[in-house]
Amino acid sequence: MKKIILPLFIFTTLFAFGQEEQSFDYNKWSIEVAGGLHKAERPFAAGYYTDTPSFGQVSLGTRYMFNHRFGLKLDLGYSTLKEDDGSLPFKSNYYRVSLQGVANLGSILKFETWTNTIGLLGHAGAGYSQFSPKEPVDFENNDNMLNVVAGITPQIKLGDRVALTTDLSVVGNIRQHNTWDGTQPNLSRGFDGLKVNFSAGLTFYLGKHEKHADWYFQEEDFMDRLTEYEERISKIETDLIDSDQDGVPDYLDREPNTVSGVAVNTKGIAVDKNENGIPDELEGPLDSRYTKKGEVTQGGDGSIAELLNKGYVNVYFRFNSTTPETYSLEAINYLMKYMKDHPSANAELVGFADEIGDPAYNQQLSEKRAKRVYDILVAAGIAESRLEYRGGGEDDAVDKDSSPARQLMRRVTFRLK
Repeated sequence: MKKIILPLFIFTTLFAFGQEEQSFDYNKWSIEVAGGLHKAERPFAAGYYTDTPSFGQVSLGTRYMFNHRFGLKLDLGYSTLKEDDGSLPFKSNYYRVSLQGVANLGSILKFETWTNTIGLLGHAGAGYSQFSPKEPVDFENNDNMLNVVAGITPQIKLGDRVALTTDLSVVGNIRQHNTWDGTQPNLSRGFDGLKVNFSAGLTFYLGKHEKHADWYFQEEDFMDRLTEYEERISKIETDLIDSDQDGVPDYLDREPNTVSGVAVNTKGIAVDKNENGIPDELEGPLDSRYTKKGEVTQGGDGSIAELLNKGYVNVYFRFNSTTPETYSLEAINYLMKYMKDHPSANAELVGFADEIGDPAYNQQLSEKRAKRVYDILVAAGIAESRLEYRGGGEDDAVDKDSSPARQLMRRVTFRLK
């Protein structure tokens, strides 16, 4: 029996250490050492019995947890049985090896809701036993049996690497052919022998992680993963922000303030084949809206400056509003592009209103419009020191009874300096 048990235990322990190279969220291996009291219940011949309870049982085991709730352990047990005062004298040795399933009852029952230092394990399994009477008879052939064992193990966590344990286990033997004292054959069937063990000991946790599966609770794992997923989702949402709505996320966009609606390349840069600083899709509309043939030179920075200074590029507003018309936001991009390309350039923004309403109110409205465009340019990265704004009041250069004409007056114009 000893020749079988010792190599098997050494192999299992070495296998446990070898597995430490793997990466887990928590440690899964442990070594358990315990000893204490036991009581052999049956069978005994007449006149023989033991103390209640008796000292003289020890166990040594190695355990592997598949997850934080269920595992498997291999353990060895040894007990010595001898007479109590008043009993006929006898002495026997009992050896056991068992493979048992383990359940982390503390995790299953959610002990973590009220403690993080008390745990509870349940275990049950089967194995091989050997019974060897020594006195008053000495068997030449040991009694070889099967065993079934079940028990509970309360735990107190002393640290991340060790826990104090107690254990109450019941061991039943199948095919125990002799009484515990060895003097009589056992005539019963089924669980022929029965004994109870009570142990105290230590569990040593193996591995590189901070916690062992015994103390790793699902809620903790869930919250950690939830936080991780929230961070990932937040990063994805941030990465997918597309401020200028050109179809290229900001983190990939090398030109994050592209004029809305124009074609861009894979890097978010507006397509500008002639490299004159004006997106190709805007050149035609701007030429038809703001200029007459021959009024400005073609191409180069000079054309942009002329468009700006001669009032061909304006930001237009709705009636009694400080919100620019969507189509005229292109004009702001024109000025922004020019000032970024010419760091020494400054600009004055002049707001206007039509003649409808009180002149004093319209003066304030024209200044608010200029301030609105000023704020947009500053937000886009143009330094405040390079910009000035003022209200020009009412523009009475057109027939105020003409709605289309009044639309042209509700504007902000640019002056380069």
